[in-house]
Amino acid sequence: MAQGDQAQAEQQSGASGKPQKKRNPLVRVLLICLVVLVLVGIGSYLFLTRNNIETDDAYTAGRKIAIAPHVNGYVTQLLVNDNQYVHRGDLLLTIDDRDYAASLHKAQASIQQAQANMQAYQLMVEVAHKNFPGQLVTAQGSLSAAQAQLTKAEADYKRQRSVSRAATSQQDIDYARAALEEARARVMQAQGQLTQAEPVKANVANADARVSQEEANLKSAQASLEQAELNMEWTQVRAPHDGWVSQRSVERGNFVQTGQQMFTIVQPEVWVVANYKETQLTHMRPGQKVDIEVDAYPQLKLQGHVDSIQLGSGESFSTFPPENATGNFVKTVQRIPVKILIDSGLDPQLPLALGLSVVPTVYVK
Repeated sequence: MAQGDQAQAEQQSGASGKPQKKRNPLVRVLLICLVVLVLVGIGSYLFLTRNNIETDDAYTAGRKIAIAPHVNGYVTQLLVNDNQYVHRGDLLLTIDDRDYAASLHKAQASIQQAQANMQAYQLMVEVAHKNFPGQLVTAQGSLSAAQAQLTKAEADYKRQRSVSRAATSQQDIDYARAALEEARARVMQAQGQLTQAEPVKANVANADARVSQEEANLKSAQASLEQAELNMEWTQVRAPHDGWVSQRSVERGNFVQTGQQMFTIVQPEVWVVANYKETQLTHMRPGQKVDIEVDAYPQLKLQGHVDSIQLGSGESFSTFPPENATGNFVKTVQRIPVKILIDSGLDPQLPLALGLSVVPTVYVK
């Protein structure tokens, strides 16, 4: 029976023309083990990284200070170059200050004149507080004296008119009449002087007002002097903060105007802005640790932490935010900016430029 089966197998093998190979069961076992190991590795990786949230939609960010002049003028000195590191207070450039120096000298002369006028009117006020009451008393005394003269002149005139013609002359009568008219005129003059001298308080207040006016003029002159000093100081443009000079657009000899951006200073402090999908924020909280990879410097291994999560998507802060209440609505996954601060791993020899692509991985629990 066995010989018959063997013969039949030989006949079938000869009919096909190819000898049949026996499968090794060890190979099958190895293949199965390999598949199991791959599945276990994938499962272990997914399990171990289930709390790791990463995104490639992230970049470095920092503070940029736009440098612009306060005054107009020609650039006489340019003391910095592109990408140069400067410290706070360093002189960056100077502007022609001759016009501003002349304005400063004029303001100094104006304040000296205002101070002199102020002192003069203060002395006048002291005099006015004594002169005007004295003038009133003098006017009152002059009126009393004039009235006494008028009384005497009236009595003399009456006496000349009452005596007989033999006891007087026409000339004496005329003298008495002229004296009476003169006495009346002096009374009227004294009354006018008294009227002018009566508003003592008003005259003193007017003198005080002139002092107040000169005080205002002095303050105006002081303000002009301060402005001239500021303009003179602003002809020297200095660095407001440590950082690198970037985007320089000015050369020596250029005419610059107030508010014209000449260059930008990039501060050393750098952080990461990562735009995570809204579905990735479920367990993300401030303070969680972050590993950061920088595309430009693969050798850098930065560590940081989540600082804050912006309360709004990028679209909500755009100039023309979407109106989902109109037209057809298509739901799209929004991205929310997350600010990540760098704690360690930076290399002073490799400063991070703004806008570099990074890959942050947040460890959430």
